[in-house]
Amino acid sequence: LQESESETRLDGETASDSESKSEFGGSSPVPTSDDTPEVLNRALSNLSSRWKNWWVRGILTLAMITFFFIIIYLGPMVLMTIVMCVQIKCFHEIITIGYNVYHSYDLPWFRTLSWYFLLCVNYFFYGETVTDYFFTLVQREEPLRILSKYHRFISFALYLTGFCMFVLSLVKKHYRLQFYMFGWTHVTLLIVVTQSHLIIHNLFEGMIWFIVPISCVICNDIMAYMFGFFFGRTPLIKLSPKKTWEGFIGGFFSTVLFGLLLSYVMSGYRCFTCPVEFNNDTNSFTVDCEPSELFQLQEYNIPVVLQSVVGWKTVRMYPFQIHSIALSTFASLIGPFGGFFASGFKRAFKIKDFANTIPGHGGIMDRFDCQYLMATFVNVYIASFIRGPNPSKLIQQFLTLRPDQQLHIFNTLKAHLVDRGILGSLEDA
Repeated sequence: LQESESETRLDGETASDSESKSEFGGSSPVPTSDDTPEVLNRALSNLSSRWKNWWVRGILTLAMITFFFIIIYLGPMVLMTIVMCVQIKCFHEIITIGYNVYHSYDLPWFRTLSWYFLLCVNYFFYGETVTDYFFTLVQREEPLRILSKYHRFISFALYLTGFCMFVLSLVKKHYRLQFYMFGWTHVTLLIVVTQSHLIIHNLFEGMIWFIVPISCVICNDIMAYMFGFFFGRTPLIKLSPKKTWEGFIGGFFSTVLFGLLLSYVMSGYRCFTCPVEFNNDTNSFTVDCEPSELFQLQEYNIPVVLQSVVGWKTVRMYPFQIHSIALSTFASLIGPFGGFFASGFKRAFKIKDFANTIPGHGGIMDRFDCQYLMATFVNVYIASFIRGPNPSKLIQQFLTLRPDQQLHIFNTLKAHLVDRGILGSLEDA
């Protein structure tokens, strides 16, 4: 009963909230409900609503995990496509909430401009990615080379066009609402498009940097729900009354253990650990390389305090497993705040879910609210602790220079190696 009352009551409403509510229409802009398949409704008709929801969520979760394994098997290009599709769907769900408010005032161009800005931002980000990872292919084709050279100017011109269209669409007496919606669109782009772009960059560092973080978030979501469902007694946060400390703590330990085991299994396969690179000869992606030190078994000494407990003095593990502890810890302790943020957003508009795309789960955004926060952390983590210079990319760029520029770099590099005594020792050998 307390949970039900918490779900229907808007907590922390202030006078300014009430003013905004009157301007935005007051009622829920997107009434949502789960469209549970009829076959599940009939099969679970004898269960209470609590256990029915548990089974619906469980069955659909297994279906989504199966789909996740399938797209991983299909390779990086399919994963890129799926990430883009998820991004578009998440953007649609958030913008639809704003559109239902905005549309009631019969104001022009909001939906058109929102999708136009999505196109502009995707053109910028994916153009940067293509130039970075398909550099030699871009240099071979004249139209692509021109687009690459002026890519940022074209992107800015496209955005500037949308900006001017927005200014021309302003309607007297509704300026503030229109600027609310302009900000709404840009914050949505920041949250959804930027993060999906970072997910793709993580993917190109090696599929393991894509799969392990996402799997840790999924594991934490499932285990927190399970521990909360069976053992939950202590509320965790008012924004999500159903979240409990028992679920939060149980999810943390389960996710760290899961991350260690998954990392151990995946670190032994080159298809997961090698960076995704573009092969100029076959015009396709390859994931074959000599594994770096991160993915080679090494022996570590166990702290003396723990030796008497576990009975071992050393343990063999992959260095990546140590990094997986950081990833799984973030997924368990900080990642859920993405969900809390989404809960606060939904409470602000008195909606249960962003949409009713997945029975028992809500919309796509309801399932990816924590993933986007995780993607940013992984990208920052790789840049700070993992990534180093990429010789293959340097060589690709070197080969596109004019002959005189190549000779200048060659002579400079040769002089540097001679000064350090490296070139002379190689010649003597």
